[in-house]
Formats: sequence, C-alpha cells, structure tokens
Amino acid sequence: MSADRPAGPTAEDGHFQQEWARLLESGHGVVVHPGLLRRLVQRTLALLHQAQHEEPFQAGPAAEAGALLVEEHFTDPAVLARAVELLHEAPQGRGPALCGAFAAGWAAALRERTLREQESIRMAADIARQEVEKALRASENRFRALFESAAIGIGIGDTEGNILAVNRALQDIFGARPEDLQGHRVDELVHPEDTPGVWEAYEELITGKREYLQFDKPYYRRDGEVVWTHLTVSLIRDDEGRPQYQVAMLEDITDRYRLQERLRHQATHDPLTGLPNRSAFFERLERLFEEPEAGARFGLCYVDLDGFKVVNDSLGHDTGDQLLAAVAGRLEAALTPLGHMVARLGGDEFVVLLENCRGEQEAVAAAKTVLAALDRPVLIGDHKLAVGASVGVLERRVSTTTPGAAVRAADLTLYRAKEAGRGRWTLFDPKENARSVSRYAVSVRMPAALDRGEFFIDYQPLHSLADGSLAAVEALVRWRHPQLGVLGPEEFIGTAEETGLIMPLGRWVLEQACGQAADWVRRFGPAAPQMNVNLAVRQARNAGLVGDIDRILRASGLDPAKLQLEITESTVVGPEDEALKALHGVVDMGVSLAVDDFGTGWSNLAYLRDLPVSGLKIAGSFVGDLHDPTKDAHLGWRIVSGLVSLAHSLGLTVTAEGVETAADADRLRLMGCDWAQGWHFGRPMRPAEIARRISADSR
Repeated sequence: MSADRPAGPTAEDGHFQQEWARLLESGHGVVVHPGLLRRLVQRTLALLHQAQHEEPFQAGPAAEAGALLVEEHFTDPAVLARAVELLHEAPQGRGPALCGAFAAGWAAALRERTLREQESIRMAADIARQEVEKALRASENRFRALFESAAIGIGIGDTEGNILAVNRALQDIFGARPEDLQGHRVDELVHPEDTPGVWEAYEELITGKREYLQFDKPYYRRDGEVVWTHLTVSLIRDDEGRPQYQVAMLEDITDRYRLQERLRHQATHDPLTGLPNRSAFFERLERLFEEPEAGARFGLCYVDLDGFKVVNDSLGHDTGDQLLAAVAGRLEAALTPLGHMVARLGGDEFVVLLENCRGEQEAVAAAKTVLAALDRPVLIGDHKLAVGASVGVLERRVSTTTPGAAVRAADLTLYRAKEAGRGRWTLFDPKENARSVSRYAVSVRMPAALDRGEFFIDYQPLHSLADGSLAAVEALVRWRHPQLGVLGPEEFIGTAEETGLIMPLGRWVLEQACGQAADWVRRFGPAAPQMNVNLAVRQARNAGLVGDIDRILRASGLDPAKLQLEITESTVVGPEDEALKALHGVVDMGVSLAVDDFGTGWSNLAYLRDLPVSGLKIAGSFVGDLHDPTKDAHLGWRIVSGLVSLAHSLGLTVTAEGVETAADADRLRLMGCDWAQGWHFGRPMRPAEIARRISADSR
C-alpha cells in the first residue's frame, strides 16, 4: 500500500475503521453473528476504500456498501445518518459524492426490500380472497400475522373511503392510536403538497378503473409534524370482480426526502450567498415563456457591483466573499417581499426577475430599490465598505423576445449604465441594444458566418381567419452566434444592411426559403403554404434583384405565385424611386408583394396607390397595445378597423401581426381581416413542425 495515499475513509484509516465497526456493532435492533459482522465490516470498508481512490470516481462500490447494510437488516435511519456523517469528511472533494452514492445504494436496496414485502402482502391478500371456505380461516390468520408484523404501514379501507383497520407500523408513522385512524375517511388525509393527480387517481381506483396507484405523499402526524411516505394503494375485488376493499401500504421516506431536498437546494442555490443560482434563475425565466397569458410582461434588473475588484485586490477574497454575502442579504430583504426573485449569476453580478410586471415604472422602481439597499456602507470586520452598483433595466412583453435575448439585452443595458458613470440605472433602449449587438456581431463574425453555416431559418405560420387553415409561412432568419447565442433578425439585419452584408445574406435566405417551399409543394401539392420572405431596402434598390429572384425560382422549381416578398414603408420614397421599377419587374414575374409593419412609418398613404402590392400587414404593435392598460383599447380597435377598411378599399389582403389570443383573432375576423399571425397561431418553428401542420390540415 502506498504511503503517500490521501487520508480519508479508507480501510487503512484506523480511526474511521473503528468508528465504522462501532456503528455496525451497536446493532440498532439487529442481531448478527460476530463472525458475519466482522466480514460485513471488512467488506463494506473495502468497497468504500475502492470508491474513494478509484479514478475516475465510480459510484458503484459505495452504492454496493449501502446495499450490503440493508441486506443484513441495518435499516434504521440512524445508521444512514451516522454513515453519511462519517463519509462526509472524505478528502479531495469526494465526501459529498461518497455520501450520495452510499445513500443511493442504501435507499435503492431498502426500496427493493420494501417492494418485496409489498408484493408478499399483496399476494397474501389475494390468496385470502381466493381461498375456498375450508382454508379461509388459515389464510386470514396468515394475513393477520403478516399485517401486524410488517415493517411498513398498512391500512385497509372499503370502497366508500372508510378506514377499517391499521397495523402497528402505520400507527407509528402517524404517531396515532388505532381509534385515531379507524372510522375516519381517507379523504381527510389531504395535504397541501400532495402530488397533482393523486386524488384523481384514487377516485379511479375505488371505482374500479385502475388496480393500483403509487405516489410519494406527505401526511400530517398527530403532533402536527409532516411525514413523507411512499404510498402504494391496491384494489381488492370480490369473486365477481367488483371492487370490495383497498389496501394502502406506506413506507416512511421522510429522511430520504429531506436529504433529496437538501441536495436539490444545493444544486439550485449559490453556496456563498444562499440565493438562487444561474441555473435556477434561467429555469424560472424560461417557465414564463412556456405558456404566457396574452399581454404578459416581465422585467429584469441586471446588477453589477461598482468597484468590487478593488475590494478583492486590496482586502482579499475572504473580505470580498463577505461583502457579496452582505449585498445578497440586503437585496433579498428589499426585493423578495415585493414578490421579485433575486439570483446571483456569478462573480459580482446579480439579477432581479419581475414576473407579471405592470410596466416600465415597476421595473425602474425595482432598480431604485436595488440602489437604495446598497446606499449605506457595509461593515466587514474593521472595514466600513461603501458599495455601489450599476443596473440595466429591461421591461418587455413576453411575446416579443426570448429568455436568452432578454438577458443579453439587460446585460448590454447594464454596460451602458456603467459607461454613463456608474452608480445608476439605465433603461433598455431597443435601438441602442440592436446597435450594440450588431456592431460586435457584424464586425467580428458576420463576414464568414454564412460560410460557417451559422445562419438558419425558422418559419412562423400565417393562418386564414375565415377557416383557420394554414395560408402562408414567414421565413425568419436566425444567427446561431458562437458567443452571443441565437440572435433574432432585429439584432443584426440593420447593421448588415448598412454595411452591404445584407446582399449575400438576403440571397441565401431567398434560396433556402424557396427551396423549402418547393419541397413542401412536391410533398403536399396545393396544400403547401405560400412562402413570405422579407426584402431589405438595399435588396429592393439593387439593379440585380429581378435577375436574382428569377435564377432562384428556376433553380428551386418554385411557382412564382407561391412566393410573396415583404417590404417596409421606407423601401420606396416616391413614384420616381428606382426601386419601384425593380418591384414592378418582380410582380411581372408572378411574385406578389406585401407591405410589412404597416403603420410604423410616416410615409404618405398615397404611396400605396403607386406600389404594385397585393397585401398589407398591420404592425404587431397595434394589436399588442390593445392589452396595454395605459392605452385606450377602444380607440386602438377603431384604428385597426380603419386600417382593414383602407386596405380592402385598395383591393389588398390584410394580415394582422402579433395576435396572441383567440378573442383577438375572432374580433379581427369579424372586422374582415383576412389572415393573422402571432403566438396564438404558433411561434417561429422548424420546418419539420410546419410540415406536420400542413399534413394535419390536408387530412
């Protein structure tokens, strides 16, 4: 054995060996032959030694050691608690891993043993039902003996939910006497933390729709404490198959549940400050985006301490850690009572999440609360440390962004606050954010991003309001940036157009979208939707536009009538604009045009008369503002109705963007709006999902 092997819970460690032997020899209600006990001590020590030194770490040996104790009937929770305490001090950071593996093996073996007992009980109960009259008394005696001596709690009830009998183990679990349980009803044992669906499953069982159920369920003991159990309820039928009795078997898993809760808390909370960590924050943020209500809003305050590096460098990391813990305590005390989540993202960065935010004012108020909480100096030892912060504030509708884009935008806003002088908050500005992202993204990555295959296209469905069918899809380019994550078009298209990089990118989008549309036509025929592609201003003003589109249509084999190009109000500035000639040329080929985001610009309405367009898309901000409590919804609907009437008077098809609810879709349909898109009809999605929708529509 190597002399320089690390110390810890190994077979060579005399102190650990003595403590381990003392733990097992203490018995805990188990009688084991001395020879067998010595072999058990030696075998478990060898397995723990193997787990401690094996590279890489393997959980198997430690788990086997835990299972061996259960096999020899060492099932008292006190054994597990003392074993975990002994193993926790393992060096090289392996203590928690050893504890986890050992506890997992112990728990798994105990569960297997319990399940064997449960199966034995179930079989005994079944045999008792099926035995003929001659053997019934003997069978009942056997069941009674098993019922009374079982290590797990057992209760018998009728199908009306009345508790008829309980064994000693069940009385111990509830800390109750037989009369405290017998004669009461099962549905009196409801707990606020019951697993969703447990009582629905119970109703199905007692009505004969299922044979058994299994859940982890909490109960209140007679002393008011909560006990966690693994509950199995089986249905007993009579000779005709009618439900007659229910047998509930409860295993006390309180210690295991609390251990799991501690481990879960450690995985989702920062060990220094006790705040939720980055993982917990993103999990909570992403839940907001799963099924948001119409018009749902949220806010973020991205917080970075000013001058924290100076504290670390001058007073040391211990002082820095104490300062971070004190700051976290202040932020939590100030913001958690307001219903806001405070998390530590890492280093000296914190974030405040405002769910169901009521608007920018509430988000700004949270930022001011952050600054006020840090206004007073923090006393660390003999040092009175003045600590300030800069805060980037973001407040948006959930439907307008993604979790990653929101955090990135709040982070960029934070650095604008720092650039403005620190010790302040700065509110998110979409234009500034787009410029910040685009400057970095375009200058560093975009020139080669196409060659690297970093761009991809999602498709958002447009549905007919008349019959709900899939009428078209809009191609939306995304950039899977290696540093910034997935970027939406609003974050890089503007700068790409300014630099001219929009030309190769725009051609690529047209090629990909037309190829995808042609594939759907080949697969689904007339049911394939129209393909809508955004045309940038610089593309529309390019003399080679008609030639590019003609080449792409020929290469893909797509019928021009299946392609619609979307242009903005700023594409054409007058009847003499050169872009107008190119657009007429495109329409002459059979491709249709639509005006996108109509109502966001200041162009003269007369330009609609000059443009060769066949469709108009009402900007999503019009529909979105209808759910803004600070704005007049009645006036908003009148504006939308006026836009629909205007478009129809010009012979244009009208599409409403940003539709999030069925109620809005119905109202738009009654106004005569033709098509709609938005989260109510579907978010931007991958081509395979669109194909599934086409297939469903064509059935």
